[in-house]
Amino acid sequence: MGEQPLAGVTVLDFGQIYNGPYAGYLLAMSGARVIKVESPLGEGLRGATGSESFPFTMLNGLKETITINLKSEAGRELVVGLAKRADVLLENFRPGTMDKFGVGAQALLKANPRLVYAASTGYGSSGPHRDYLAMDITVQAMSGVVSITGNDGEPPLKSGPALCDMLGGIHLYATIVSALYRREQTGKGAVIDVAMQDSVLPTLASALGAYYRFGGTNPPRTGNRHQALGVAPYNLYPCSDGHVAIICVRDGHWRKLTDLMGRPEMVDDPRFADKQTRAEHMEETDAAVEAWTSSLTKDEVFRFCQAGGVPCAPVQSLDDVVNDPHLHARGALHRATHPVFGDVVVPTTALRIRDVEPPTPQFPRKLGQDNVAVYGEFFGHSEQDVQALKEQGAI
Repeated sequence: MGEQPLAGVTVLDFGQIYNGPYAGYLLAMSGARVIKVESPLGEGLRGATGSESFPFTMLNGLKETITINLKSEAGRELVVGLAKRADVLLENFRPGTMDKFGVGAQALLKANPRLVYAASTGYGSSGPHRDYLAMDITVQAMSGVVSITGNDGEPPLKSGPALCDMLGGIHLYATIVSALYRREQTGKGAVIDVAMQDSVLPTLASALGAYYRFGGTNPPRTGNRHQALGVAPYNLYPCSDGHVAIICVRDGHWRKLTDLMGRPEMVDDPRFADKQTRAEHMEETDAAVEAWTSSLTKDEVFRFCQAGGVPCAPVQSLDDVVNDPHLHARGALHRATHPVFGDVVVPTTALRIRDVEPPTPQFPRKLGQDNVAVYGEFFGHSEQDVQALKEQGAI
């Protein structure tokens, strides 16, 4: 098998909660050496019990971990010293946080002009919203995601997954890799400014299509139906034991579905003749599909549709997902035994190269576990030196 694509890259991961740590995790799963830098109290997702948070467990494996107190002058000197030998520093603090301590992008690139300084924030480092406090739900709200989710006539809903945090982390990873590629050509480092809000905007493609279809006015919330109400069938349909998702984006899909339903005459009915007329008669279209699915199990509907060439999937629960044989066969999920959570399943990585086997996920290391090893390697410090740093309040 080939070498990991980012082997030899050293990353200082100052990430907090989901956004930054996920970018760091993707870098680690791509072969980079990722050193997680935490305050002496640990980053927020660890919690008071150390590393007992399952999300922390998911996002911080394969990372060494050290502590630094940015409020200490000696701690800030450690950051500069580490940055001189690192390739990447990533953080997702509020804009200006690292500058406040004198270890922001300008200071660190002065110390190491080849450094890729990567920051991810809610709304970016420029613009009138720069200093707004941001978490996933607030960025969902500001980005329009909440306004288009739910049913018409009912209150809006946030999206279930932390999509702004994770999309921000993915874009942070992608921009870091892009900057490293440019550095290979130019020798220059970079200052990266990734906003969670910017990252989520492309997910509004269907909603913006609806917005312009309705003449630049806000479209209704459409629940599980197509955002612009322009495709039918496009819905979640009840079965005897749950629900399935079915979409007929092409007329050929619809013809195949009518055969499966035993309703071939619907193809010649002018109400269902094409995509536009089916959308105009959405209630009748959905009713016909529901009459078929409701008498079957979701597995039966799924198998019939797959065999018949109709896009369909069962609505899987979290229990279904963590035990999904496909995801395990691909290696997208990994089974392990955690000292607190017991037998668990953790995601690996979606970043795949055919001749490279991703590393096996690991559980996070204890807070500051690598202080002696890392500070010894980077600065030649002995155990006594590291203890002195601790007594100074630097780590």
